[in-house]
Amino acid sequence: MLRRDEIFHNRAKKLLAEKKKLCAGWLQSASPVTAEIMAKAGFDVLMVDMEHGPGDIMQLISQLQAIARYDVVPFARAPWNDFVTIKKMLDTGLNGLLIPYVNTAQEARQAVSACKYPLEGIRGIAPSPRAGGYGMDKRNYLEYANEQIDVMIAVETKTAVDNIEEIVQTNGLDGIFIGPMDLATSFGYFCNPQAEEVQEAIRKVEEAVLPSDKFLATVAGDFEQAKKLYEKGYSLVVMMSDTTTLGKIALDQVNKFRESYPQR
Repeated sequence: MLRRDEIFHNRAKKLLAEKKKLCAGWLQSASPVTAEIMAKAGFDVLMVDMEHGPGDIMQLISQLQAIARYDVVPFARAPWNDFVTIKKMLDTGLNGLLIPYVNTAQEARQAVSACKYPLEGIRGIAPSPRAGGYGMDKRNYLEYANEQIDVMIAVETKTAVDNIEEIVQTNGLDGIFIGPMDLATSFGYFCNPQAEEVQEAIRKVEEAVLPSDKFLATVAGDFEQAKKLYEKGYSLVVMMSDTTTLGKIALDQVNKFRESYPQR
């Protein structure tokens, strides 16, 4: 939430528009505790996952409150390309939104429209939610929201890949996020983004997005994977999660224990 008399400014917007490299993490547990831990670690962007995560709007607000004191930009993934849900999410004070399963230029335009106030879009105007400082900073938010909020859509299907050139031309769209698992499965390679046909599709998206004015984003399992993507020109890589990364570490520790003490 904006401080009193503060003007809404999204520092990630300019950096991503300049194709700078930003590191990001998923917040998938709906926990303000893990959100605070990851914010303190120093990520540029934290992405609250409301597509696959269990959280609701109140838990989203709790996570945003937990990270507010840190120099981290709050993004979230919407559950769907639905303008009512998008409106409620943006009203919590997010700086950026990732909208999943966008397959055509028309659907991309709908996503952008849902994130913009008229006349650029159809987002309902209300100064009373958290984004507007509960009415205390309404002009400082409302007048700048259209230009400051990052709008990113996910390419997750063969159809989206086929339409990527048209999608990239969408006015008001800031970034393209490649969802490798869904993309692979849409090609018939269940959870196998390393399949050559899927890699070819990813290259097609990269070739369309990287020379454009849109930034390119995706997910990685760790920093080493993320580094390879940054070197290819990706600007935003979500490189860990407050759930799956903990799971990996836990498995590793338990496996080491069992290997060392097989008889206990």
